[in-house]
Amino acid sequence: MTTRDGRRDFVGYGRSVPRARWPNDARIAVVVVLNVEEGAEPSITDGDGATETALTDAIAGEVPAGSRDFVAESLFEYGSRVGFWRLMRLFDERRIPITLNVCAQAVERNVEIADAIRSSDHDLCCHGERFARQFLMTAEEERAVIANSVRSLERLVGRRPLGWQSRYSPSSRTRALLVEHGGFLYDSDSYADDLPYWVDVGGGDHLIVPHSFTNNDNRLATAKLATANDFYDHLASAFRVLYAEGAAAPKMMTVSLHSRISGQPARSEGIARFLDLVGSHERVWIAKRSDVARHWMKTHPAGSAA
Repeated sequence: MTTRDGRRDFVGYGRSVPRARWPNDARIAVVVVLNVEEGAEPSITDGDGATETALTDAIAGEVPAGSRDFVAESLFEYGSRVGFWRLMRLFDERRIPITLNVCAQAVERNVEIADAIRSSDHDLCCHGERFARQFLMTAEEERAVIANSVRSLERLVGRRPLGWQSRYSPSSRTRALLVEHGGFLYDSDSYADDLPYWVDVGGGDHLIVPHSFTNNDNRLATAKLATANDFYDHLASAFRVLYAEGAAAPKMMTVSLHSRISGQPARSEGIARFLDLVGSHERVWIAKRSDVARHWMKTHPAGSAA
């Protein structure tokens, strides 16, 4: 089943959900994504009109546009100075392979994080150059952003990203530009499914490994979920449902984290508890997105039957 890029598809797999055949007959593939964004956000010091407050504990609108919001700035700095390392210790202690959604400008400003990524075997997904709305760009501008971001990450961490996820909504031509650039196994600019799926981009097959806006610590930053216990309960519920469904039709669960949010002490405890819950179950594949992509390409190539 392949849908043309840009065409809305309300059917998806429907009743014919493919059997994912994850490695070791796993009932669920769990993908943990850590967004590395701090230093790439809009900032007065970078010539932007206002300081970014999104997904922080800062109060939006407290400081007028045109003035530096030092609270918001320092909350972003906490993410890269402290939060990133706290979360990486959690992953390393539990031997959890993760996917790093990296904004190029973030690692340009933190050589220690760049070196940590370089020395790791974690998956590298490009999250753009900085916080920029691609849907407002010209084709030439967006093409340059893709090329510059990939080039920067290759230089800073010694390898190119295998995936792409736009920081905001992609444009109508993002996928075509990714295919034109080449070298990407997948993109994650979709929230439409619990499994990967194929789209037709310019007559060729392109793989989507969906992201999650629901199993995402943005729920903490926006106070839709107030505490680490709330977030743990939320993630644990999703895991239990998908794990149960996986007895008949294995699924994928993506968890999206940010250093400035889940890297805070009171919140990181909830992540640790969730990782321990996952680790207590058999037939779970904790996977990098690029490994999920390679598996899907091999076991469910475009045009294959479910």
